[in-house]
Amino acid sequence: MLATAKFPVFPGKEHPNPGMKNTACALGFRPFVADSRAATCLLRRMAIVFALFALSGIASAELSETNRARFAAHAQKTLVEAQKRHDQSPTNSAAAWNLASAFFDRAEFSTNDTERATLAEQGIEVSRKALKRDPKSGPLHYYLGLNLGQLARTKSFGALRLLPEMESEFKAAIAADENFSQAAPHRTLGVLYSQAPSWTVGSRSKAAKHLERAVGLAPNFPENRLALAEAYLEWRDKEGLRRELESLQSIWVPAKTNFTGADWESQWLDWTGRRRQLEQDARNMLKP
Repeated sequence: MLATAKFPVFPGKEHPNPGMKNTACALGFRPFVADSRAATCLLRRMAIVFALFALSGIASAELSETNRARFAAHAQKTLVEAQKRHDQSPTNSAAAWNLASAFFDRAEFSTNDTERATLAEQGIEVSRKALKRDPKSGPLHYYLGLNLGQLARTKSFGALRLLPEMESEFKAAIAADENFSQAAPHRTLGVLYSQAPSWTVGSRSKAAKHLERAVGLAPNFPENRLALAEAYLEWRDKEGLRRELESLQSIWVPAKTNFTGADWESQWLDWTGRRRQLEQDARNMLKP
């Protein structure tokens, strides 16, 4: 599963689509395997970002209690397995970042801030400890950034102080491996820049640079196209929005055969809802 993220709206930052407030984002952020799911959603939920990675909780579709419980159970099973592998190989970087990813994914389906913060803090601890041994690991920097985002979702104004550190970790991940998990570091950093207030780390030009780079590196990954299209919608870039919706149409069916299985189920629920909302908003913006 990918990591996508969902955040609360930061003070001074209105969400471009009010109808998406208070919805669950599906994470994107294993890769998020599928990392995309939680990452985008995470930022959205932070309020810096809409709550920063709405990279989850299922950004555009309400999660039924049945689905939430099912996805949480799957994430918990993955976490237990990742913990076991890490315990068997405590100095293995891959085992560490997979565990950090699992903590992030499980936190996506938390039912309260206490549980979410506890899981995020464990993911942060695992990442930081492993980075002392392997400071150039892109995945470790990436998942450290994502878990910092999960923690930020529980902080309100306190989330703002975590933004520069998140930015730094995603930039480090890009420097180490910009292609990781379907260009997840670029996508996530782009969403952060797009959703954060300009008086913190927010920057439209930087957002465009990284979101477009993610699409350039992994053009057939739906999360990349959706994140860029959502940014174009917020910026009221009609031509860009039209172009990305057309691209989504062309990659959608093939993607359904390439990204399959239980790890991707919540992501597809998220993607489908977000695409539907984008098309609805686009009709209003693009009509003559």
